[in-house]
Amino acid sequence: MLSSWVIVSAYIVVFFTFVVGMFLWMKHQRKDRRPFPESLKLLRGPGETQHRVLTKLEERMIDYLLLAFCLPVVVSAALLLITIHLAGPWQDIGLVATLVALIASLVAVSRFLAQKGRELANRYLGYFGERIVAEALEPLKAQGFRVFHDIPCGEAKSPFNIDHIAVGPSGVFAIETKTRRKGRARGGFAEHEIIYDGQVLAYPWGEDRHGLEQAQRQARWLADWLAQLLGQRPPVSPILTFPGWMIIRRGAGPVNVLNPKEILFAVLPRGTPALTAEQIDLIARQLDARCRDVEY
Repeated sequence: MLSSWVIVSAYIVVFFTFVVGMFLWMKHQRKDRRPFPESLKLLRGPGETQHRVLTKLEERMIDYLLLAFCLPVVVSAALLLITIHLAGPWQDIGLVATLVALIASLVAVSRFLAQKGRELANRYLGYFGERIVAEALEPLKAQGFRVFHDIPCGEAKSPFNIDHIAVGPSGVFAIETKTRRKGRARGGFAEHEIIYDGQVLAYPWGEDRHGLEQAQRQARWLADWLAQLLGQRPPVSPILTFPGWMIIRRGAGPVNVLNPKEILFAVLPRGTPALTAEQIDLIARQLDARCRDVEY
């Protein structure tokens, strides 16, 4: 019996050593003999933060699956090892305890994996939503705009990201993307519509102001930051956009709430430009420096 446990334990150690070794080797291979300099840094793409979190979650899913496989086995094996040294009714109690522990471990692992699966799905949904908005912003470049995505903002103790910033003749626009899943609608509400009265967002299932307040805070921070760098406060307008939703506007408010397809027409200049070409270039260079941190 002891020799069998030694063999099983040795196999587990060798197995985990092999898995860890393969992971480290693959990590080394990713950076081996790259054809461009180590100092090269690219601009952030749409959903860069979500993409990084997704990548880490996907890498960790291997660890989580190993945990899901090993935890019930280890718990059950440990209890069985104790049980075989018992006698009489205590051995029956030990077997029942082993079965209960096995079921509890399986339930706990299943719930954990389900939670990580939901997190992975929600992250991907948010990432895809930001990609949709990025595509809707592409035509702005032909109108003299500079567009940046997933801009890191805030201070070291309280960082945050602005999903998109468009800089053009009509000013600076801080765009926050919210990708909501559709749910069951209350009476009098359509499941594909969000109603904005200038103060509150009414979803099919309820109301809130979270996205509106977030968009305003981010626009204020951006205006303050640019004012410190440039010595002048450029006009910064907050936009809140919902990919896949129809927006019903029943009042004007401090935040422009739009479907991504409506952004192009909402930000195009009308009348005298708010920013000159030189100001646009100056602001764009500051944002470029802040966003250029994507490494191989």
